[in-house]
Amino acid sequence: MRVIRSIPVILVLVHVLMQSPVHSQRPAATPAIRQTAAVTPLLRGNAEHGRYIVEHVAMCVECHSGRDSRGAILESERYLGAPIPFAPPWPNDWAMRAPRNRGLPGYSDDEAMRLLTQGAIGRHGEHLRPPMPRFRMSAQDAADVIAFMRSPA
Repeated sequence: MRVIRSIPVILVLVHVLMQSPVHSQRPAATPAIRQTAAVTPLLRGNAEHGRYIVEHVAMCVECHSGRDSRGAILESERYLGAPIPFAPPWPNDWAMRAPRNRGLPGYSDDEAMRLLTQGAIGRHGEHLRPPMPRFRMSAQDAADVIAFMRSPA
């Protein structure tokens, strides 16, 4: 795994927050989160605002996109999944690869909304592994992100 020397500040902050006492005392097996039975209609999302959140606030592009040998993001591999571009030098439970998130494959609108508003809860009710941030977006911001990630292009 190649190590990229310049790590975005936000990714370092995610790690620091994940090492807080609240996260360091989690049980060995994280219990599944209860699924809600009610299906709620998705708010109408603004894909352009979603693009702004994804690329400039949440910084999804940094982990979910392939890179060239110099560490530059490859346009042809944006959001198609990639090895996590950094590895902490200490023992950790971080994912080694970020999955494809263009189109949000495998996620219903309700599951994607939960992922973005309730703290990185996967489609099967599990907490996703770090360094995936525990987002607590507003419902409208999450709808905007979903609209962008599901948009063609």
